[in-house]
Amino acid sequence: MFRVPLLVALSLIIAFGGGILFTLYALNATAGFGAIKLGSWEAFPSLHTADADPYAKSHRARAGRLLYGTAEGLAFAAIDDDSHNRLNAGCSYRISGQTPPARLWTLFTAGDDGEPLPSISGKPSALNSWTVLRNPDSSFVISVSQDATAGNWLALPPSGQFRLVLTLLDTPAAGNSGLIDLSMPKLEKTGCGHA
Repeated sequence: MFRVPLLVALSLIIAFGGGILFTLYALNATAGFGAIKLGSWEAFPSLHTADADPYAKSHRARAGRLLYGTAEGLAFAAIDDDSHNRLNAGCSYRISGQTPPARLWTLFTAGDDGEPLPSISGKPSALNSWTVLRNPDSSFVISVSQDATAGNWLALPPSGQFRLVLTLLDTPAAGNSGLIDLSMPKLEKTGCGHA
């Protein structure tokens, strides 16, 4: 007598529960469509615009992030080095070259959720275009490691995986033209351990 209603209730629970779980997975799996990848760096130019796809809008709403206008800024993230190995706090890295033209850029280490990692007391957890030391040709070299180095240095946490977030503010790169011709800084692994 209760067999049919029980099967119907069980089917509905599986259908609704599975649908909700798969939707949450889809929202966490991507920030949207239309990604551009330049070396290790990846950005979603339409993520902050009115033309963003529904997944990007949902991702943005869940994260509660401020939006840049179309020409205000563009955020690039790197989760792998140039050799396609996942960034790991137990290793050291070198970022070298130049950024695309921008009035200001910022670089910081972040967790897998994209949120900045907590700063370690007395150690730099972020750099920007005003504080970075440059070569005569305007290029720069930034060391990213747990151990302090001379020059530009970005401190890493004691362990775990991380990502680097490079945000270009007031840049022509945020417009629709010329994105593929941009050159981004190289991101190379220089070693692992405290060597």
